Amino acid sequence: MPPDPTLSKATRKRFLHRSAAALAASTLAPGLAVEAAPGTIPRRQFGRHPDMISALGLGGHHLGNAATLSEATALVHEAVDAGITFFDNAWEYNDHRSEEWMGQALRGGYRDRIFLMTKVCTHGRDASLAMEMLEQSLRRLGTDHLDLWQIHAVVYDNDPDLAYRPHGVLEAFDKAKRQGKVRYVGFTGHKRPEIHLDMIQRGYPFDSVQMPLNAFDGQFRSFEELVLPEARKRGIAVLGMKPFNGSGNPFHAADVAITPDEALRYAMSLPVTTTVTGMESLDVLRQNIRIARDFAPMSAGEMASLRGRIADVAADGRYELYKTSLQFDDVVTRQTHGMPLSGARA
Repeated sequence: MPPDPTLSKATRKRFLHRSAAALAASTLAPGLAVEAAPGTIPRRQFGRHPDMISALGLGGHHLGNAATLSEATALVHEAVDAGITFFDNAWEYNDHRSEEWMGQALRGGYRDRIFLMTKVCTHGRDASLAMEMLEQSLRRLGTDHLDLWQIHAVVYDNDPDLAYRPHGVLEAFDKAKRQGKVRYVGFTGHKRPEIHLDMIQRGYPFDSVQMPLNAFDGQFRSFEELVLPEARKRGIAVLGMKPFNGSGNPFHAADVAITPDEALRYAMSLPVTTTVTGMESLDVLRQNIRIARDFAPMSAGEMASLRGRIADVAADGRYELYKTSLQFDDVVTRQTHGMPLSGARA
């Protein structure tokens, strides 16, 4: 079809750029179905299931850090209206404030427009506690079911043993599915990729797995190298997180040559269902929506070039403190495992 002669050169250029981006996104990875209409946030297939999820997800922890409930509500509404459908949360975030605020923000029909996830925080304790937590999360979120329920913070070597043991959290997963209170189940973690592999390779049919995926991860204790291929081989939806390294610390350092646009674009260029990031303000939300709407996947060469540019500061994990320190460990996680609390997140 010839170009419309009524379009200005600038308009035609934007249209061609977005069309090219949509075409590139449609071939992001073999077996990963993608919907990418020009000027919208792409949607991607949820693993082996038919659900299509926004390629950008809103993190629940940062939502609880908004200044007020009113601001949190405005953020959720703008995110949904802009095309974000994946919403992350956890039972213990901000002493339950994150779930409470999200639940209030989702009133008035917004719940029906999203794919809602929260995490259970048994940290190795038994299935009966998990079911109690599920009921509390459902009540706070104002819904009768979750689209996805995940184990939070699988970060210790014995966490797979505790999950798979008789009366462990996996039994709660099966029960919640039978009761119709949960559609899909998965697990999360940010410490060591070997622990993720252990959880997956023991054989439970997880629907999803959440892990840190960014240009720094590719060079230090890499989830991208070790876990991502195994999850995709099994049809498990991969949920990337921490595209800005959890706290954005590299973007304020003089020795790091990477921009927020590059960081988010790298993370979204991986064969993942969605990239979850915290957005506690409208400014940050709008920045990320712009990047997602203009998204064109990086080529393999571009991704390698970016990793090479930051190699000197990425190789030792100094900007991935969620792997190397206690700053991203919740106190209750360490208490349950009998670990020292100094330095853990309250």
